Amino acid sequence: MSKEINFLVLESKKGKQKAQIQLYDLYCNAMFTISCRYLKNEEEAKDAMQDGFLKAFLNLNNYDMTTNFSAWLKTIIINTCIDKLKKKKLETVSLEKYPLEISNDEDWNFDPKISKQQIIEAIEKIDLKYQLVIKLYLMEGYDHQEIASILKIPIKTSRTHLRRGKLALRNLLKVEKYGT
Repeated sequence: MSKEINFLVLESKKGKQKAQIQLYDLYCNAMFTISCRYLKNEEEAKDAMQDGFLKAFLNLNNYDMTTNFSAWLKTIIINTCIDKLKKKKLETVSLEKYPLEISNDEDWNFDPKISKQQIIEAIEKIDLKYQLVIKLYLMEGYDHQEIASILKIPIKTSRTHLRRGKLALRNLLKVEKYGT
């Protein structure tokens, strides 16, 4: 972690609002983009992001300075979004307006003729329990232990949902490509 971030975190732990505002300014755009991947509209995403920052600032004493602050904050933001989804009966969001980076995992083997947009649209069509695991795995880069912790499910369930989601995604993309 950079010395500047380290300093801002230490000052924020002391309750210094100026440091908290600087941390917010440094990370708000990235955390808003992440919130938008999970929530239906920008206002809900903004609310979740702000709630997540509030949770982070209130729990800074639990933050381990040896870990990456951005990753710690990102986990809080994603958990806040998932909590909001659960409260709303797990409504999903369209990802088409937000940047998407799919991790380079050879096991997925998407046909090169399939666009990133087609993959995003297909992800939105599969069961929500699979969507969440796929988004956390492919887009956020979390492993099964982290996904299980975030979603409060067993690791085995995370693996199963990813495998089934992958199959559903492949089948959906195959049907859309060949129309069969």
